Amino acid sequence: MYNNIKQFISALEKAGELHRITAEVDPYLEITEIADRVSKKDGAALLFENVKGSSFPLLINAFGSYKRMQMALNCNSFEDVAWKLNSYMKIKPPGGFADKVKMLFTLKEIADFLPKTVKHAPCQEKVLNAGSSLLDALPILTCWPHDGGPFITLPIVITKDPENSIQNAGMYRMHKYDKATTGMHWQYNKDSANHFSKYKDMGKRMDVAVALGGAPAVTYAATAPLPPDVNEFMFAGFLNSQPVEMVRAKTVDLMVPAESDFVIEGYIDPAEELIEGPFGDHTGFYSPKDVYPVFHITCITHRADAVYPATIVGKPPMEDCYMAKATERIFLPIIKMLVPEIVDMELPMEGVFHNCALVSIDKKFPGQAKKVINALWGLGQMASTKFIAVFDKDINLQDSSTVVWKLLNNVDPKRDLLISEGPLDALDHSAPYANFGGKMGIDATRKTKEEGMGREWPDEISMSEDIIEKVTLRWKEYGF
Repeated sequence: MYNNIKQFISALEKAGELHRITAEVDPYLEITEIADRVSKKDGAALLFENVKGSSFPLLINAFGSYKRMQMALNCNSFEDVAWKLNSYMKIKPPGGFADKVKMLFTLKEIADFLPKTVKHAPCQEKVLNAGSSLLDALPILTCWPHDGGPFITLPIVITKDPENSIQNAGMYRMHKYDKATTGMHWQYNKDSANHFSKYKDMGKRMDVAVALGGAPAVTYAATAPLPPDVNEFMFAGFLNSQPVEMVRAKTVDLMVPAESDFVIEGYIDPAEELIEGPFGDHTGFYSPKDVYPVFHITCITHRADAVYPATIVGKPPMEDCYMAKATERIFLPIIKMLVPEIVDMELPMEGVFHNCALVSIDKKFPGQAKKVINALWGLGQMASTKFIAVFDKDINLQDSSTVVWKLLNNVDPKRDLLISEGPLDALDHSAPYANFGGKMGIDATRKTKEEGMGREWPDEISMSEDIIEKVTLRWKEYGF
């Protein structure tokens, strides 16, 4: 496992997964163009050692392949992590999705993964106070030509529920306004936004800390779809098989990961908002300007050898796609426990993970595909999925050609489409209203007469096994 970025960089380099760039590069657009080209060609992680205007090196595309994501999560495959998660959940039968995940962190067997408090931490070796350069010292990227400014793109945003003091970590982009303020782009359904709403009702200032870098598992955990009162640092400890060390921040009442490269401390005044954006987003389109809370920085602490971590988002595939693919595979067992007829699920990269879900099921009765569609629309983050297509269990959902063939040939539009409306992802620009619009479920399974099929469903063409074996044995005789 890796406790910090330096260890991860060393492992990436040893594995041939890192490319160092010593030439001076500009954080204004140039790094994005380089990283985008490399990402689209399944290239290596990039370490920019000479970033214009900053003394800190910049790491990008560190999670931008299946291999590097598996390295980050200390596994040979995402299914290994899923199996580990599933093995704990099968110990006793809790109720819903949240209960199943919460149970992981009440078991005696994983008590060793609880965060551990330390008094001295690498992330506090250097301190930039209010009178210093603060954010101007960091190589913050302006990613795309029409972005509203530079954005911190890989932040671990730490907040605390004022009612129960439980901390949360999430990942929300941060628009840099000047050296001491940023926007805080947390969407309406995010845990930190819920915390902010409580502080606003109380008329109290809200402490916020933003960690950058540190253990790769900590960065990933901030993106995981965990229930509100499950500690992301505990989940990171679960992934790393050892506790995450935490230290008290210097100027705010929050605990932060001790191995972070940077920790940005500050507060949000609930009475203050500013325009945030636009921003070239992971949908491949710009998300528009909107009003969001303002984050005021009180200090920045950092390691003496700090590396600034960043990512870019845009037309898929990009680095965030591989992080989301890890989530798809790791949390699939939980979904299958709640909707047991599901055999597999694929969230195509082109659907940017909230627009499309392909599902295969072990169909036993009429209407089962539509039952699954409705069940998924009522399940956590799946509630925002715009298109859900359900297939029979014998399909390989990763075979896109077969998926499209079955979709176009198994579906009668009048009979097999389920049109609904409800919550959508905040970044869905096609929706008629922000966060709300139409949704479609598609039943691409074989149909029965009870489902309105007025004739026999035809057999699918396939060659007999004896001929397949015969031809396989004689293949070289044919001159191939």
